Amino acid sequence: MESLAEIRRRRLGLGISLGELARAVGRSDATISRIERGQIRPSYDLVRRILEYLEAHEGVAAPHLRAREVMNPQLVTVDAATQLAQAAQLLERGGYSQLPVTDGGRLIGSLSESTVLKALASPNGRRTRVRDVLEGLFPQVDEECPADLLATILTRYPAAVVLRRGEPVGIVTKIDLIRGLRGTSLRRAPTAAGLAA
Repeated sequence: MESLAEIRRRRLGLGISLGELARAVGRSDATISRIERGQIRPSYDLVRRILEYLEAHEGVAAPHLRAREVMNPQLVTVDAATQLAQAAQLLERGGYSQLPVTDGGRLIGSLSESTVLKALASPNGRRTRVRDVLEGLFPQVDEECPADLLATILTRYPAAVVLRRGEPVGIVTKIDLIRGLRGTSLRRAPTAAGLAA
């Protein structure tokens, strides 16, 4: 059974008011509020009705989501001149599987953990720089790009860079989009800034 706190996060992520959910399942606002705060244990039947209502709305709400609503606004990048060992530390510390690569502040490509692993395993790997193993640019989308289009893009690419008036302002990965489509919280802990050479 889904945790009661998760129900509240999903409701808020969908923009559904407490009153709307209460009316939909035939309970008072106060009862739903107490359920979400864990103050009372609802019946299995009531929880099932709440979840069915949220799931029905997730299907409706998903197409209205935009890139700006699911992106991670902490766009962490790695400079092309950075040694691969340092880039590997950045990937590890941040828990990233890929990063955009910049040169003079301009996006020029990407770097994935699989490429880093392969390069570091080679004899001269520790002296290799990011520019030596550069991969292709991530797709770039406007912040108003709809979620259904993002879903199509992310079936082919690991991430997409989000632009506002042509300037990068965030990144969307598959997990970001999954969270958004499920209506779960999109807030994230602050991350480290990009790693310079």
